[in-house]
Amino acid sequence: MRIWAEATTVGDLVDRAATETTGDAVVFPGRRASYPELARRTDDCARSLLALGVGPGDKVALFLPDGLDVVVALVATTKLGAVPVPVNGRFKARELQHVVAHSDARILLTATATTDEGTDHAGIVAEVFPAGPGQDDGERATDAAPHLRRIVDLTGARPGFLSRAAFEAAAQRVGVGELRTLQNRVRLRDIALLMYTSGTTSRPKGCLITHEAIVRHGAAVCRRHFLLTERDRLWDPLPLFHCGGIVLMIGTFAARAAFVHTGAHFDADTALRQLEEERCTVAYPAFENLWLPVIEHPRLAEADLSALRLIQTICTHERLAQLQARLPRTTQTTAYGSTECCTNLTLPFPDDPYEVRMSTQGAPVEGMEVRIVDPETREPLPTGVTGELCFRGYSRFEGYYKDPELTAATIDADGWFHSGDRAALDEHGRLIYGGRIKDMLKVGGENVSALEVEAHLTGHEAVGIVAVVAAPDARYGEVPAAFVECRPGATVTEEEIIDFCVGQIATYKVPRYVRVVTEWPMSGTKIQKFALRERIAAELAAAGISEAPRISSRRPEPA
Repeated sequence: MRIWAEATTVGDLVDRAATETTGDAVVFPGRRASYPELARRTDDCARSLLALGVGPGDKVALFLPDGLDVVVALVATTKLGAVPVPVNGRFKARELQHVVAHSDARILLTATATTDEGTDHAGIVAEVFPAGPGQDDGERATDAAPHLRRIVDLTGARPGFLSRAAFEAAAQRVGVGELRTLQNRVRLRDIALLMYTSGTTSRPKGCLITHEAIVRHGAAVCRRHFLLTERDRLWDPLPLFHCGGIVLMIGTFAARAAFVHTGAHFDADTALRQLEEERCTVAYPAFENLWLPVIEHPRLAEADLSALRLIQTICTHERLAQLQARLPRTTQTTAYGSTECCTNLTLPFPDDPYEVRMSTQGAPVEGMEVRIVDPETREPLPTGVTGELCFRGYSRFEGYYKDPELTAATIDADGWFHSGDRAALDEHGRLIYGGRIKDMLKVGGENVSALEVEAHLTGHEAVGIVAVVAAPDARYGEVPAAFVECRPGATVTEEEIIDFCVGQIATYKVPRYVRVVTEWPMSGTKIQKFALRERIAAELAAAGISEAPRISSRRPEPA
């Protein structure tokens, strides 16, 4: 069993794996590639990029649907010492232009989605960076992205783009030896990824992540915490512009296991069928908005998930207990993570006691340091006291690209990244997450944790997904507002949600507004709470509402 954490570059990891196993490296609906095929394809793609002028340090933007092409392009770019820039597949024209321009991308690889449900990535690219006279081969010179020189369409030959055939033919102009010379110069602490994360804030930030962070951290998570071996198959629905997709894929490669992905379009039926037919042993849905539709699928009871042994979902402990009860033969765990720590910073081990898995986010990944500080003074706090979570170590990102002020504000002189998250450490050094500091509401002078209210609401039988934010209020400053998505087939009213809270949590924590929704503003996989705050504030302002109804005006105040 491989339990040691491998430290190498992304490209060398794939090439080494190809010499040790011929098994599946990646599996998508209708397409799979073995380790030898992946190594060969990434070599060919790297040679094509080199022929187009890409070299060490250059940025290559990837605006592609999830599938084999994006995996190949990402690994190939790193083999040159260049830096892939995965672009959020949800981005529209303005957001795409910002990332391509801000990242200084030299080449943009895109494609047209092959399913009706998918995004027409190439169409959006054509809108943002239209071809000018004489630019039929994908060449570009545009003020919208000054460093951009070429656009490639990997699905065909869209006018104004370099075709896939021409891109692949370009590899013949570069020898394998020239590629290997560049690949051998890549170092562990070189930048391997420029990952733009809007997270739950409104401003996308470019995180610089090293080869060591991706490979060593992915290997540590997959080998030590998931106990992956070459016999395992890890299922991951997270998009491949997300750290939880990319780093877990690389960690799976470190274990020589198979990485099974849902592809360009996620739907619960396909996901359940994949888990069953591919005999997946570990599932990494990470977010409950992806996992709940799967475990609530009407076919779940008849599906053969006997191979599945471990599932990780980042959610409240109350929700985790529900998930464990739903699939009792599996081990359920949660975690804490962010792009800045290259996905999971802390997570339990599979053999941790049930009580530990249900009440903590686990211990830090080996080699990473965690501490809790007072968010105002930045002085360390003792065990059990909640403050701001800070971390440092090999997988901490190197800083925000072209933003030295934000980098200096969040990474202190001793290398600690100040996360903006509330947490405490128990006596064994395990993390207990308390939500975002900015998610703390101040209701009439009382502190209210949005996470605490969300945890209570997940206990309602009709509630699937919930997010609690602050709504402006003339009397209390702000009051809780709950956005709720119902479980399939269920309904709920504002009155029912409020009734569920009254007498069970303190009155000042009870949501004064409830909105039932079917869609969420998302940043890839996370709900954008700032958008929900803006939505409820705008709604109240338009209606002329400045003060929330008192709970006592709806029903008697609880004793």
